[in-house]
Amino acid sequence: MTADAVVIGSGPNGLAAAIRLAEAGVSVHVIEAADEIGGGTRTAELTLKGYQHDVCSSVHPMGVVSPFFKSLPLERHGLKFIYPEASVAHPLDNGGVALLLPGVRDTAERLGIDARKYKNLVEPFVAAADALFADALHPTGFPRHPLLMARFGLKAIRSAEALWKCFKTDEARALIAGCAAHSILPLDKPITAAVALIFLIAGHVKPWPIAAGGSQAITNALASYLRSLGGTIETGRRITGPKDLPEARAYLFDTSPNLLASGFLGVLPQGYVNRLNKFRYGPGVFKVDYALSQSIPWTNRECLKASTVHLGGRCEEIAASEAEIWQGRDPQKPFVLLTQQSEFDGSRAPKGKHTLWAYCHVPNGSRADLAETIENQIERFAPGFKKTILKRHAMHTADFEAYNANYVGGAITGGVADLWQFVTRPVARLNPYTTPNPKIFLCSASTPPGGGVHGMCGFHAANAALSRLAKLPRSPLAIL
Repeated sequence: MTADAVVIGSGPNGLAAAIRLAEAGVSVHVIEAADEIGGGTRTAELTLKGYQHDVCSSVHPMGVVSPFFKSLPLERHGLKFIYPEASVAHPLDNGGVALLLPGVRDTAERLGIDARKYKNLVEPFVAAADALFADALHPTGFPRHPLLMARFGLKAIRSAEALWKCFKTDEARALIAGCAAHSILPLDKPITAAVALIFLIAGHVKPWPIAAGGSQAITNALASYLRSLGGTIETGRRITGPKDLPEARAYLFDTSPNLLASGFLGVLPQGYVNRLNKFRYGPGVFKVDYALSQSIPWTNRECLKASTVHLGGRCEEIAASEAEIWQGRDPQKPFVLLTQQSEFDGSRAPKGKHTLWAYCHVPNGSRADLAETIENQIERFAPGFKKTILKRHAMHTADFEAYNANYVGGAITGGVADLWQFVTRPVARLNPYTTPNPKIFLCSASTPPGGGVHGMCGFHAANAALSRLAKLPRSPLAIL
């Protein structure tokens, strides 16, 4: 197969890059190592027949605010998002629950004396959400909306801990801590407030949705649209070095940096490879999928309104758990991210039955089995939960890396997103998607703006490739 551009990897970023190129009239061929496309957006029967589980990504707040995905006709290619009544439920030990509802005022009214402060925090950004996300999901550089981003940056540069200390109620503080913990960073570190704010604002733009039928539907829609543009996809072909690649004018890698570092030294300079080898991947995850005999028996039944439930109690407990993994210890009372898709999508389980998706953060490379630890956290807020389990399927860090080589040591976010690596991912370079080889580009979550199902890494990398393609020879050439 000869094409102008070859994309290695068929995750959301790889498919987004291919689509952007194909829309510009470039012939594109996607190569996927696995037998099935999708990367982090695949769905499978992991427990029992008839129970559809999302293997990795499950709820997609960034997917519906992504400027690029919003521009694509994915609904015409079979994608349907289902929106819950609430994006997040965060239960507390006293029986209360913080809810991230679509309305800012509806959310704020449940926060008591913190209501006005919460509205003042998020309302200005919700009102300008399209502009905010266009800049937040753009490579670092001078923003298109400088005043808005300066206002956001003054709040976002802080730690999540500094942000929640502005509030008094456990509900407000827990809501901030839970959203910030998606960063997989210690919550006393700079820019963790940014992660909290982005997720809160996204929940007020649209409730955090699930894809009808499973996250695989996102993959299928992207692939269908790509094929309609003339793009081609090949599965079951692993790329380890230049010898494995067909001739093309450009190569875009939806892979972790270590593939280029380990296999492409002959076509990339040693100095650049050395910098790639210094890329930090960060903690991993331990995940369990469940087939359940009934809905989760939450103490506070309002938890059933949310697509995502954050389990970890008060903000101090969450912070302690996230700090623990950075000290190389498996958490004993972990922060658990839980999604209950079958409450909103009846196709996920047989009638009257349910699926459950839950994971916690662990040190990179951990082999610990934390299924019981996760179940204890769920039981804490839903007594009787363990009796509803029909079957479980667990994945530790090595399982994740075996499933997708991009998840190095079980790290699912494409690499640490602390302040330094946020602005230098994958290396400090004027255009982070390019490499010293004019034909090689990186388009994975290891490039800006980082992890999440939004396709923007692929979109920006494709734009970089289009700029270079205009200067490269018209005929396909070997990478050497």
